[in-house]
Amino acid sequence: MQILSEQRCFNHALREAVARCPECTQFYCRECITEHDDRVLCAACLRKLARPPLFKRRGFARIFRVAQLMSGLLAAWLFFYLLGNALLSIPASFHEGALWQRSWLDKR
Repeated sequence: MQILSEQRCFNHALREAVARCPECTQFYCRECITEHDDRVLCAACLRKLARPPLFKRRGFARIFRVAQLMSGLLAAWLFFYLLGNALLSIPASFHEGALWQRSWLDKR
């Protein structure tokens, strides 16, 4: 385990580190560290937390949902299309003598 008093700032090599960022696990000096929601974070990790995620943005979220819908419909259509073609390729002679065409009482 690394001792805090022996560490140097990640951004300023000549300064002594005073805290370790819990997100990126790097050591930082007083100038590079900030308190946010009762946690001590570096500026880069604070920037990541403050920026809204890509899917939270309204414009992109709508486009993403429409793309998901279209790809789902395309996948369903392709599945049923291929299933229909497979069923149509079965020859009619395959069904001759099937159980539903014979009476259960008839014995061969």
